Amino acid sequence: MSTPYPFTALVGQDSLRLALLINAVSPAVGGVLVRGEKGTAKSTAVRALSVLLPEVPVVPGCRFSCDPAGPDPACPDGPHEPGDGTARPARMVELPVGASEDRLVGALDIERALSEGVKAFEPGLLADAHRGILYVDEVNLLHDHLVDLLLDAAAMGASYVEREGVSVRHASKFLLVGTMNPEEGELRPQLLDRFGLTVEVAASREPDQRVEVVRRRLAYDDDPAGFVARWADEETAVRARIVAARKLLPSVLLGDGALRQIAATCAAFEVDGMRADIVMARTAVALAAWAGRTEVLAEDVRQAALLALPHRRRRNPFDAPGLDEDKLDETLEEFGDGSDDEDPDPDGPGGGDGGGGQPPSEGPDEDGDTGARPEAGEEGGEPQPSGGGAGEQQPARASEPFRTKVLSVPGLGEGAAGRRSRARTEHGRTTGARRPRGALTKLHLAATVQAAAPHQRARGRSGRGLVVRRDDLRQATREGREGNLVLFVVDASGSMAARQRMSAVKGAVLSLLLDAYQRRDKVGLVTFRGSAAEVALPPTSSVDAAAVRLESLPTGGRTPLAAGLLRAHEVLRVERLRDPARRALVVVVTDGRATGGPEPVALAGRAARLFAADSVASVVVDCESGPVRLGLAGQLAGELGGTAVTLDELRADSIAGLVRDVQGNSRRAA
Repeated sequence: MSTPYPFTALVGQDSLRLALLINAVSPAVGGVLVRGEKGTAKSTAVRALSVLLPEVPVVPGCRFSCDPAGPDPACPDGPHEPGDGTARPARMVELPVGASEDRLVGALDIERALSEGVKAFEPGLLADAHRGILYVDEVNLLHDHLVDLLLDAAAMGASYVEREGVSVRHASKFLLVGTMNPEEGELRPQLLDRFGLTVEVAASREPDQRVEVVRRRLAYDDDPAGFVARWADEETAVRARIVAARKLLPSVLLGDGALRQIAATCAAFEVDGMRADIVMARTAVALAAWAGRTEVLAEDVRQAALLALPHRRRRNPFDAPGLDEDKLDETLEEFGDGSDDEDPDPDGPGGGDGGGGQPPSEGPDEDGDTGARPEAGEEGGEPQPSGGGAGEQQPARASEPFRTKVLSVPGLGEGAAGRRSRARTEHGRTTGARRPRGALTKLHLAATVQAAAPHQRARGRSGRGLVVRRDDLRQATREGREGNLVLFVVDASGSMAARQRMSAVKGAVLSLLLDAYQRRDKVGLVTFRGSAAEVALPPTSSVDAAAVRLESLPTGGRTPLAAGLLRAHEVLRVERLRDPARRALVVVVTDGRATGGPEPVALAGRAARLFAADSVASVVVDCESGPVRLGLAGQLAGELGGTAVTLDELRADSIAGLVRDVQGNSRRAA
């Protein structure tokens, strides 16, 4: 195992280091979500923290790390008598994105449970992480049901495994740390709220800091042991400070003045529920203990707000996390009169050991990678039109989004778990049974008993027990929902800009993007105008990125409908090679007109029939308006083998009908 990079050798990233240290002092704060571009030392900082945690006393031989001073009475390896134990280093357990549910929570041997009546339990990662760190890299890519299990265990301090009437419970208290790149997709807001603190990290743009990052990283790579030895004194000092802060924590006083400031701040920023208030209170207490004080000051409340509120003040998924610090200071000052607290200190808690208490600043990547994003107007490597040219108009702002009808792919898929179309999944309602392929995960008890029953006499059954063999076991087949690839093909021509329709069109697409976000879809965006089509956004899990591209989309020029459809067909072909199990839903947003080039209407029809030939589910959002309608969008939908809906019919609260599934050819209905 390689030697972790020293925590105290990290350059910059003060907010990240402080958030991790606060959770090391008080795990009740609820963990840390670290958001940032690739190559910003997120994983390096988390792994480095594990070395600083004090050793953990455990009961010898206990697979669940019971504390010998107060062992868990429900421990599956128990009962344990209180007494002396052995000490081991605190663990850092990593949860891979592709882990199974059994790997996370553990697994019961169902065959032995049925035939022998014993609880043969193999602990999972939640047991391994007890009293240590559970680290989830790319937590935004983790399947929803695993995130739910993970956060439930973090909230309750215990993990429950139940299979067909056999259950096991064990303690599972850990410091939860998740890292993610927002460009790859967001966490659902309710899951964001379950993380105690959040930190935004970015690579430094200061040359001196970047030079120091590279210098230290090269020195570490050349001689890891020697580099770690040079930072040993600083590491020891921070470790001792964590221990001292933990001891001081129960003595810290959270006065009424600080509580009023916390409540007023949460109310001022309109955060939902009371979790924010509780997390802020715990964070402020931990900050005071980290600073060596027994009283919470206004500076602790301010720093707690900067760490605990940014991800909770988002009003919709496309709002960027953040906090108005001027508003924060005004609130603290207004409600600070008459309290025990001192005036707010914009620099936060003092002290720089291990980065605790230093003012937040942009930190560099330990690998020297900037991970820089394109500047505005440079998306896709080409400048976005600024408007004002011939046949081109300034980008229209999207109208207010609304709740849309559910557009789903017909048939039964087997794609990634999500919330749009019917699919065979690991979770959902039981629809049948089959022989297990590999390890048994979801037992179908009735089918298993039915398979074993005819053989009981031949197997010499005696007594009340049922003789069950491996060949009798049946796996439950379940039906749930999958996420799809929703590919938007948006007409940005001059006809769409007429009568200021583009604002309503963008509002409709934004509404569909919000729906895709909630249903855990991948999205892509193809636009066409002038003489060509372009892929404004390749298929991605980052719905936010699609919303940004949509907002800056200019309009003008002719309507190369065929080019847009052909480009979308090529995008689907490539994506099918990358992710063959994920089914696609093509949403064409247009008035159906086709202009430019020879025989534009006939060419568009031939392009549309390619989708029908490939059995691609599609819907046309008809943007035609005015008293005279040509019905071209409906004709296009017929060529695609899909259906058409108007902008009004797209609304979930419209009177046009019930939930509308995308209709396909009879040969597409699985």
